[in-house]
Amino acid sequence: MNPNELLEKRGTTHEFEAHVTAACFNRAGTHFAVALGDGRVALRDLAAGVWHEHPIHDGVVLALAPDIDLTGFLTGGDDGHLRRIDPASGPVSLASYGMKWVEHVASVPDRKAPLRAAAIGRNIHLLDAAGTTLRTLAHPSTVSGLAFDAKGRRIAASHYNGASLWFVRSENARPQVLEWKGSHIGVALHPDLDAIVTAMQENALHGWKLPDGQHMRMSGYPSKPESLGFTRSGKWLASAGAEAIILWPFFGGGPMGKAPLELAASGSLVKRIACHPQNDVVAAGYGDGMVVVADIARERILPVAAAGHGPVSALAWSTDGARLGFGTETGFVAVIDFSSRA
Repeated sequence: MNPNELLEKRGTTHEFEAHVTAACFNRAGTHFAVALGDGRVALRDLAAGVWHEHPIHDGVVLALAPDIDLTGFLTGGDDGHLRRIDPASGPVSLASYGMKWVEHVASVPDRKAPLRAAAIGRNIHLLDAAGTTLRTLAHPSTVSGLAFDAKGRRIAASHYNGASLWFVRSENARPQVLEWKGSHIGVALHPDLDAIVTAMQENALHGWKLPDGQHMRMSGYPSKPESLGFTRSGKWLASAGAEAIILWPFFGGGPMGKAPLELAASGSLVKRIACHPQNDVVAAGYGDGMVVVADIARERILPVAAAGHGPVSALAWSTDGARLGFGTETGFVAVIDFSSRA
């Protein structure tokens, strides 16, 4: 199979000539957004097939996520601003934190009480729909990653020497602190809250079973695993950091004492993974620009894009799993439509 066949037949591409720092779809699936290293956020109207570029931050756009509604996006930058951008009305500022970087953002689209989260230094600020700060969650060191659980009731943060897990709706609740010495650089929550796992600077993953906090150690990576996530069923934890997609089994007593499944081996390191929102399928982007989709149960690999466009730096599925978007360090961006209408 031509490794670019899907890209050529079902994809659209664009060159931005700036490092793609993040990418995601809005909750409605009508627009795909990419954050760029020169302060721009570009939105692709998927129905009209056009891009709209917005200079939104004075510096690098560090963070991007779907906002609390169906259409908008949240952004954070090294200019200290937390902003919202909507395809119809453009960007607005939600909060400013001076010279402190807004490094991670996320949101919960609760109909009664939607919630936004922004990580700045050691703190996670929780904001409501109006942009008012409801609560600030303080950590012992800089927050290096954050993740809401599937129901938006708890938020996990990775930081130096471990991770913290908070109830976001309780004003006085203290976090469950999960300790392990070292630099933790990212975090993932099991969809059933059975476990929390962090990526580490020292080429390993560390996990804790919940609620008892039993330790889990997953090592042997040739590089630090910069990207990780659980599949929709929670059976597998997918991670980057090796020359294949590394999948740790979270069933049958795993992952401890179990060898990981390795799929889509290549001569280049996996840089980004993105788990499908509905099925046990994972997309992977490599350091040479190659992108594949792996069906875990069948161990079937579907080539999406060939190498040659620079290291993949952002990778995301639409909420219905019908589209996959990615971006690279050279500014190459693509959206592939897997739906029957394509």
